Amino acid sequence: MNVELRHLRALAAIGDEGTLTGAARALHITQPALSRTLAQLEQRLGVRLVERTTRSLRLTGPGERLWENAHRILGQLDDALADAAGQLAPRPLRLAFAWAAMGSHTVPLLRDWRERHPEVPVHIRRADDPAALLRRGEADLVFLRGRPAPDDPHLVHRAVTHERRMAAVPVGHPLADRTEVALADLGAETVALCATAATTSAELWPAGRRPRTVTVPGVDEWLTTIATGAAVGVTAEGTVHQHPHPGVRYLPVRDADPVTVHLAWPARPVHPSTDAFRRHVEGHLAQSHLAESRHAGSRHAGSNLAQSNLAGSHPAESHLAEHTGPARAGR
Repeated sequence: MNVELRHLRALAAIGDEGTLTGAARALHITQPALSRTLAQLEQRLGVRLVERTTRSLRLTGPGERLWENAHRILGQLDDALADAAGQLAPRPLRLAFAWAAMGSHTVPLLRDWRERHPEVPVHIRRADDPAALLRRGEADLVFLRGRPAPDDPHLVHRAVTHERRMAAVPVGHPLADRTEVALADLGAETVALCATAATTSAELWPAGRRPRTVTVPGVDEWLTTIATGAAVGVTAEGTVHQHPHPGVRYLPVRDADPVTVHLAWPARPVHPSTDAFRRHVEGHLAQSHLAESRHAGSRHAGSNLAQSNLAGSHPAESHLAEHTGPARAGR
């Protein structure tokens, strides 16, 4: 097959832009020239890559796979040529995620990396489908809340942490003053599902007790829908830290399984710091979880000591301590 780089660049631009006009503009060629290049590529491969009508354009299955591979091939070629010419400066490590990154761990994790590896900056990017960025060679590592496709030969992934499921309810909702909720408490509500950052579906509830659902396009719409009282939501704990909202109260869901967070990278890593960053993530999370366990143990010991002291206190003082403890925890 006599396929040239111009063929791959043409398909990459068509898939990126979604129209022949936009792709031709991006490549600085005429639209008829781009159409001829595409037709030539399809003829040489013997397969239709793009479905075209007078109103729309979309990649076929083979076209989408070649589009992703073309991005990866062209990116590797550009790096190789720059390296051969002695022009390759250290490239930033590209980290992508759908939403919430690593929640409360995000800033400490990246700050610690910058202190330890100042020569390798990390560029972060939010994407609706971060795994697709890996396949196209546009990201070096991604965080995923959800297991990648098991039959994807281009990706390697590892579970790095678990997050509690949290209910999101509007301020002023009858559930908002609780310290935690159960799935049954939400079953009579309309539950908002986020199309681009979903960790929840109606299947989280038992059959026969599943709530009404409404799907919204993104995280901002999800938060606004909940804040206005039109629905409630269920999400992973990372959302609490990354997307606080003055009109939304987050509460732990006590009887829902946690969400597993995966770190994924290409089966053939391109960036030389890919493995170092993976080890950094795992080490940072291990230390954080150990510190949290020690802190929880200290609080438990302090609670036992307080209860022991209260046993010999005045009855009125004991009653006051038992009443104010849960109230503080709920704020």
